[in-house]
Amino acid sequence: MKIGLVGYQGSGKSTVFELLTSVSPDSAKVHSGQVGTATLPDERYNQLVDHFQPKKCVPAKIELFDTPGLSRTEPQANAQRLAVIREAAALVHVIGAFSEGDPSADVSRFNDDVILADLQVVDSRIDRLKKDITKPRPDRDELKAELEAIEPIAQRLSEGKTLLDFDFNEAQEKAAKAFSLLSRKKRLLLLNTSSSDDETETVRVLEESGCRVVQAPCGLELEVQALPADERDEFAAAMGLREPCRTRLLQAIFEVTDQITFFTCNEKEVHAWLLRRGDTAIDAADTIHSDLARGFIRAEIVPVDDLLRLGSEREVKAAGLHHVEGKDYVMQHGDEIVVRFSV
Repeated sequence: MKIGLVGYQGSGKSTVFELLTSVSPDSAKVHSGQVGTATLPDERYNQLVDHFQPKKCVPAKIELFDTPGLSRTEPQANAQRLAVIREAAALVHVIGAFSEGDPSADVSRFNDDVILADLQVVDSRIDRLKKDITKPRPDRDELKAELEAIEPIAQRLSEGKTLLDFDFNEAQEKAAKAFSLLSRKKRLLLLNTSSSDDETETVRVLEESGCRVVQAPCGLELEVQALPADERDEFAAAMGLREPCRTRLLQAIFEVTDQITFFTCNEKEVHAWLLRRGDTAIDAADTIHSDLARGFIRAEIVPVDDLLRLGSEREVKAAGLHHVEGKDYVMQHGDEIVVRFSV
């Protein structure tokens, strides 16, 4: 799962990237962006590792893309800078709250930038469709249907509105899939503060945008991480840092993507997997390995909470909490799955 870190120059975006991935920003990649991974915090996973003591442990991870910093003075260049994250599952918009800037204006400016970037893509497709349907082509009806589907999307964007609450019908979903529209992506607003002081009023105002908002002094926490382990607690206390924000940020990012975690676990391996909420057992099988989906017979499901509470799969089965499901079973957060298959 790829997450795009976005923000204007000077927002502290690359500091957030380093805090979450432990990868130092590379100045050679300032114009192309940089990728790093972060392990998602998951108490269930930790408990499963303690329970099974497996030879191999694979936690769930997310890929973070630190995009080129956006320009406030040259907005025409921002569409190209944003294009590198069209395939991201969600966006984390880093907003610097340690200068004279206006966080609300930052959000408004970013909305304008993603709307413009999307409008350029959609308008380009509309122009192509209008030309193609004038020609004697066997797919003219399909092209006309696509044009009818995306024109309302272009109209919405041309009105300066994002697509976060636009009600896509089936035809529009199909047509828009290829665009990976930025203004439609789920978004987390990260208020990057210079101190541990609460910015309650600023957070309240930002929440009016309809996005989830978290605040964190990312620079301070990065300083704490750089200290010798025996000095961190004292420094954090002196700076008023009540709790590490890294875990809280990663959890918020995970939640905003609308994903779930499921598990495969035994004495050989405990593996945490990510899956879109609403996906089925056969989708989970395919996530593990395409052969499991191709030869899917059934899925044996055990809720991990019950497994940890009762101590073994045998006790879970005895309590009637183990269940066998077909390919259409909707996976639940915290399910353990064993896929029976034949290829």
